[in-house]
Amino acid sequence: MRIVVVGDVMLDVDLAGEATRLSPDAPVPVVDIAAEKRRAGGAGLVARMLAEEGWPVTLVTVLGDDDAGRHLVDQLAGIRLVSGPSGVPSPVKTRVRAGTHPVVRFDQGCARPPVPEVTPAMLSAVEHAAVVVVADYGRGLAANPHLRGLLARLAGEVPVIWDPHPAGPDPVPGVAVVTPNLAEATRAAAASGTPAAGTAPGPAEAAIHAGHLAGVLRERWGSRAVLVTRGGDGAVLVRDDGHAPRQVPAPRVETGDPCGAGDRLAAGLAVHLLAGRDLLEAARLAVHEAADFLAAGGVSALSQPPVRGAAAPGHLEPALLEPNPGDALLLARAVRNRGGTVVATGGCFDLLHAGHVRALAAARAMGDCLVVCLNSDASVRRLKGPERPIIGEHDRAELLLALSCVDAVMVFDEDTPEAVLDRLRPDLWVKGGDYQGARLPEADLVERWGGRCLTVPYHPARSTTGLATALAKVG
Repeated sequence: MRIVVVGDVMLDVDLAGEATRLSPDAPVPVVDIAAEKRRAGGAGLVARMLAEEGWPVTLVTVLGDDDAGRHLVDQLAGIRLVSGPSGVPSPVKTRVRAGTHPVVRFDQGCARPPVPEVTPAMLSAVEHAAVVVVADYGRGLAANPHLRGLLARLAGEVPVIWDPHPAGPDPVPGVAVVTPNLAEATRAAAASGTPAAGTAPGPAEAAIHAGHLAGVLRERWGSRAVLVTRGGDGAVLVRDDGHAPRQVPAPRVETGDPCGAGDRLAAGLAVHLLAGRDLLEAARLAVHEAADFLAAGGVSALSQPPVRGAAAPGHLEPALLEPNPGDALLLARAVRNRGGTVVATGGCFDLLHAGHVRALAAARAMGDCLVVCLNSDASVRRLKGPERPIIGEHDRAELLLALSCVDAVMVFDEDTPEAVLDRLRPDLWVKGGDYQGARLPEADLVERWGGRCLTVPYHPARSTTGLATALAKVG
């Protein structure tokens, strides 16, 4: 299970320099550009923030088949990307700054396009989410009826955070929280006949009005909560529990550019709800993290992703999926907090074949998540000889993570999985049916914390050794 970010992506270009004179042609500053920086904006920025902190994230979006689309692919390197064609030019937003002060922004290809189609792979990626962030930037993906139907169903099963846009559709009913800023909330509530605040209200009146807007919108959207963000004044949370609005204060920070603060808030909410925290606690933490993000330099401080060979949008090489033990441990904790069952299995999985896939799918069907404990290259060599593995551990892990039935991978160096099992402590430890009738070697350990050992059907006609022998003959 992963955090899935679904929404519109754009290419953000920052041109930074100094302005020391006016143009002789017009009374405008001349900016001597000293640096150019590109990054993925919108839903891509949310996914980048999560990936930089090591969280397992999948980005579901549509991309244009143009130079900007290819630059976006480069900027999303290292993120699991599932995309379809947008059918329109990729949007590009170019900001010019003189020192720390914005001078002008140019928007290209940002007119409202038709609603894009979604592919089966896109829907499948969303279907297997542990938490969903909908980053709507008004370019139509959030309006796709097939995607909306899936999100409406998932809203009753997993947390869905919806970051709305004035040009986008209403959130689907039942989402965990909608996160408009004050301007967006005012505009959306006006459509329901709610008047704007009076002239220059004081802090208390402004907070009360934000809470009123949140309540109106929660009723209109049928969401479980609305969190109206108010910049340096924090946020106001209204939930469907009948309690009064709750103010969420923000620490004061000095910043010249608030860009990305809303994306950082949505990313923080996803992480904390995935960990099983209460929404109010998650909101408090996310608001503070957004303030810390701005204090540390905001989007200008984000690192550049490693550049890989550009691929044409719509024909993307899958992003490298590095197994991180923390992913599996966080996933297991989140599943247990929801009362779910953690399933684990193990093996070398050298030359992945149909027998493996059937066994993995059967194991996943026994619980709410599946973690594969994977023998490292060194471990495989000790078990099977110096010619093995045929495929390295990183590629084996990536192949496993690409399967919809596998939620996380933990690589271990020992000859047996006891140490990694003791860290993970699954509810079920599942092995192939070739162990049928025999007590699994790990049974005593797994039963120590109340777990059980089970077997799934074994398919003897399909084996790595058989495939390796056949390949040797071909060679």
